[in-house]
This record gives sequence, C-alpha cells and structure tokens, in this order.
Amino acid sequence: MGSEQTARLLPTVDDWLARLEAALAAADPTATAALFEADSHWRDVLALTWRIVTVSGGDRLAGELARLGRTRALTGLKVHPGRCPPRTVERAGVEVIEAMIGFETDVGRGSGIVRFRLDAAPGAPARAWTLLTALDELRGHEEATLRAAREGPVFDRDFHGPNWLDRRRAAAAYADRDPTVLIVGGGHAGLTAAARLGQLDVDALVVDRMARVGDNWRLRYHGLKLHNQKHSNHLPYLPFPETFPAYLSKDQIANWLEIYAEAMEIAFWTETSFEGAAWDDAAGCWTARLRLVDGSIREMRPRHIVMATSVSGTPSLPDIPTLDRFAGEVVHSSRFGDGAAWRGRDVLVFGTGTSAHDIAQDLHGSGARVTMIQRSPTLVVNVEPSAQLYDGVYLGPGPSLDDRDLINASMPLPLMRTAHKLLTDRVRELDKPLLDGLEKAGFRLSFGENGTGWPLLYRTRGGGYYFNVGCSDLIAAGKLPVVQYADIEAFEAGGARLADGRLLAAELVVLATGYKGQDHMVRTLFGDAVAERAGPVWGFDPETQELRNMWSRTGHPGLWFTAGAFSQCRNYSKYLALAIKAEELGLMRSAGEGSWSG
Repeated sequence: MGSEQTARLLPTVDDWLARLEAALAAADPTATAALFEADSHWRDVLALTWRIVTVSGGDRLAGELARLGRTRALTGLKVHPGRCPPRTVERAGVEVIEAMIGFETDVGRGSGIVRFRLDAAPGAPARAWTLLTALDELRGHEEATLRAAREGPVFDRDFHGPNWLDRRRAAAAYADRDPTVLIVGGGHAGLTAAARLGQLDVDALVVDRMARVGDNWRLRYHGLKLHNQKHSNHLPYLPFPETFPAYLSKDQIANWLEIYAEAMEIAFWTETSFEGAAWDDAAGCWTARLRLVDGSIREMRPRHIVMATSVSGTPSLPDIPTLDRFAGEVVHSSRFGDGAAWRGRDVLVFGTGTSAHDIAQDLHGSGARVTMIQRSPTLVVNVEPSAQLYDGVYLGPGPSLDDRDLINASMPLPLMRTAHKLLTDRVRELDKPLLDGLEKAGFRLSFGENGTGWPLLYRTRGGGYYFNVGCSDLIAAGKLPVVQYADIEAFEAGGARLADGRLLAAELVVLATGYKGQDHMVRTLFGDAVAERAGPVWGFDPETQELRNMWSRTGHPGLWFTAGAFSQCRNYSKYLALAIKAEELGLMRSAGEGSWSG
C-alpha cells in the first residue's frame, strides 16, 4: 500500500475536482453522491452555509452540496498552488491522499482539504472520504488590500497635524462614536478576535474589568505554566518569539498579551465592567452598559457583542453539605495565590482537575501538608510525551502554521473521535506505570468519553483532566494522599471527618471546583429571553456536529461567542471576523442567509 496507489490517485485529484465542479454546476445530487464514499463527511466553515457545520453520509452531503454549490456559485476548484502539496498521510488510523484545494464563491475565495482513502478497491473510481470548504477572504475586502489602502501614499505626511499616537488615542477614546463591535473579555480569545476584526477594518473595542492587559493570566496562581507547547499556541499575525521556552509561564503569556494589544493597535479599556445589554430590534443594535474605573456608567450602542469571557468564566461554588461548619479559610482556586504562606499547615484541595493538581503540588513543594479530595474519576496523562501527541498536527517539521490550522479545521467530529481513541489507547500504554501507581494510591481514573482522551473532555466539560507535571508522581508515591469525597462524613471546625472516624485536619480548603459555563453568564448579563433566543453555548450540537454557537451566528442577532485554547482562538477568530464583516456588508442576506437546510 502507498506508492502505487499514491501514483495512481494523485493525478486524479484535479480530475475529481473538475467532476465535482461539473456536478455542482448542474445541481446534480446523484452525480455528486457518486464522488463520495458512503461514510464520507463534509465540513463547511462559512464558505457555503455561512455557518460552521458538518454533514455526514454520502447521500445527505451530496444533496446539500449540490444545492448550495450552485446557489453560492462554487467554482474554480483546484489543487491550491500556494499551500502544502498533495501527500500521503494517516488520518484516524487510515492512510489517505490529502490535498489542499482552492475555490471561489459568489462572495469570496476559500480553501479546503479533500481526502481519499488508500484502502479503496483497486480500479475503483476516486471517491472522497472527507471534504472541507472554508472561507478565506471576502472579495474586495481582502486583508492585504485593506492594509495597503490604510497606509496611503508614502509621502503623504503632515508634520504639524496629529501623529500616529494622537490618532490612536483619539480613536480608542470613543468620544464621539460607538464601536461596531464590543468585545467583552481581554484574554487571548478577545484579543485574537479584535486583531482579526481590525485587519478587516471593523471597529472593535475590547473591555475588561482587570487593571492591566494580561492580568487574567498574570494574577493566577504563582507556579502556573501552559501544559502544551508554544508551537500550537501562537497568536495570529504575531507568533511568540523563538527565544521563548516550550512551556510558557503565566507571566510570559500575560506580558505577551500586553505587547500584542499594543502591536496590533487594539482599542482596549481596562478596569471596565460590562454590566449587561438590551437588544433594540428596530435599530439593529445593543444598548450596552459599561461601568468605568471612576464608577460612572457609559452606554454604548454596538451592532455586535462578542463574549470572549472564556469557556469557564464564573467560579463554580458547589453546595457542599456541612462545609459551613469549617472554621478555617475557604477559597476558590481562582483566588489562590502562593503556597508559601501555608508552610507547615494542613490544607485540603477539593477537586482533581488541572488547577487542583497544580495547587496541591505548589502547596506540597512549599511545605504544607496537603490532601486532595476526589469527587469523580479524572483523566491523567503525562505532559511528555503523551499529552503532546494529541497536538500531532503541530509537531515537527512540515507545513506552515496556516496549513496546519487548515488541517486541524478539516477533521470532522466522527474522525476526530476515532483518532483520539487510537491516541488514547497508545497513551494508556505509554503511561501504564504511572496509571497503575495512581490506582494503587486510591485515585480513580477516567479516559474520557468512550476512551477518547482529554481534548473532547475539554470541548464538552471544559475540564476533567490533568497533564502530569509531577503531582501524579507524588500521589503514586504516597507523598500526597487522596481521599474520596464519598468517604467524608461531614466537615467540622477543624477539618473533614471521615466515615471511619479519622479527622482530616485543615486550616484551608481550596475549592478547585471549576467554573460555570457561558450559558450562566449570558443569562446573568442579558436575561433569560436573550439566552433562550441565542441557544446553548459550548458542547457539541448533535445536528451540526460542532461546538454550539461558537465563532459563527447564534440564534440572537448581534451576539457572538469566542473561547477555547490558543490554537482554537487563533484559527477560528479568522472565521468569526469574516462572519461579522459579512454581516456588516449585508452579504449573508444577499447570498441567501440561513441557506443550510439541516
């Protein structure tokens, strides 16, 4: 398998694209279906549906693709000349031909990926297994064209008028206008959205209640570092310097976000709290309330609000029976600082996710006597090499970062599940000594939904896992005990009383109990009516097979969401910005808004 089939199939990619274009021009679902495997998947990212949606099954996707391909004038299908050339790779355990393609639609240009299985019967016609169509740019509003227009003639200089800094300060003050887009939250999600919108000449203001750009990282617990490597975490337009270490510390991230906001000329109001907004259907805009640092209220009327307050923005404080009897200090993990203050003292860390492990390790290293309390099974994976394997598309030499992002975006959910199950099986073997030691220490393990590992846990729960950077070794060695929550009879003034009569002494309880999702924040800030109209946020929609209401239109006009890992925000901020720009230009309506029939 491989060389002969590759030699046979590579020349057919162009022929397959030509036959697809002809079938779409004729709006012929039968001819279109003949070009796809029965178990094929088509993922569209704004290009034809103005949504992010996956359609599975050859007949079903052929019907949708044939209808939309003609409606949206999908033409010019070809192997993309400027991207990674067709090659043989393995995806979800299957060897495939993978080809990056380019195309045009009625409103812009796009790129995508088509894959052909190499285990097809010899002599069988080429049938695609997966297809991605993603919008790259809007015709007449390309980023490079807009940048050139902004720069103006090289000798067009006014030595006596306002300079660049004067103009930037005046623009960021919004003294005589409102932004087109109000972005709530100034972490990496908000900043990447603002940077992308800025390059499309969409006026966006970021507001954040923190005193300084980057404080959402800077003020977190002392020892925090990212648990995946920088190569998958770059920001758009301005990657981290090569001199930065593989695993970035919280303060490096915080300082880089501050640099990024300045370099990308992002309008950013610190110490500004978003206190909610009401939608005006007649005017097609929001009335948003902002509380400024001096306590005054500024009302703004943006046409769009982007909530960039993270997958998990509001600390979750569960009702723990009898905890009110505890006489010591109780603090949520979001407010935990440095373990050094608890040297020689007894601490209970409630939870076994990433923050719980990091805080427990910090406390243990600072000389505190720490016990972890486990409520539910938790996935544990060694940070090296196991956790990094799931970022395999970003590892090692190969395509450009843009091409890797396209590959990442091209994987439909069913194949992602298969790929992650295979990876998790491999990881369990790699980590077996550690996992056996944890189970012997009384730690209950999970391996994710149907054994698919941590990435899908993140996309459904926003947590439930830990990348081991040493804390699991302490647990397995018996140096950091773990107690099951079910074994606690009650809390009392001096700690937690176990069912067997022992007292777990404590002066501090750290609640590493996670955060409430964006649904909670939407109801709090916008009210039930807006929340119901917008629909749920995060977690997979069974119909679209995509994260719900992320990076594309929601059920409520003018309300958008962005969140997720650095790699997700870098990649999908592009599509979020294109969708908002298209709304501003009226392109969605003119091109058949809501044209997907799913």
